[in-house]
Amino acid sequence: MDGEIRGYFQLWGVLHQTAWAIARNRQNELRDVGATFMQAAVMVIVKNVKGPITPAEISRWLFREPQAVSSLLNQMERKGLLKKSKDLERKNMVRVELTEKGEEVYLRSLERTETLREIMSCLTEEERSELEKHLLKLRAQALKTLGAKYRFAPPTTRPYVTVYSEDD
Repeated sequence: MDGEIRGYFQLWGVLHQTAWAIARNRQNELRDVGATFMQAAVMVIVKNVKGPITPAEISRWLFREPQAVSSLLNQMERKGLLKKSKDLERKNMVRVELTEKGEEVYLRSLERTETLREIMSCLTEEERSELEKHLLKLRAQALKTLGAKYRFAPPTTRPYVTVYSEDD
């Protein structure tokens, strides 16, 4: 294996391990709130995307297969965190919204950010901004290589970013 590809694998490994470790810390933090990491991610999307949202849209935001998201939404509905309902205008369309319990869990999940703050605080604001810029570039290239036509980045406090579109 040449040095260049070895470096790529090493970087990929570090990215994966970092994402896994941060997600695991967040999962532990959310345990007391009564939500999993993925359930919290769904609640953030449902709360922050403008207008009614469908399971297919949630799937695109999470970069997950529709059947996996459907299973997750069913589980969340059984827990009373969200409600799925038929779209009044398009009967074959399902809309997702948080229940009162889901709203409470969502708000509590936003209050539990100690670990995330502790982890991210090892970087300066400038370093976080640079890292985000580079990660967005890598994600865009990976999606372009897949031929994926995602138009949205996961919700953030920043303006939404076009990840990849047919105009690129």
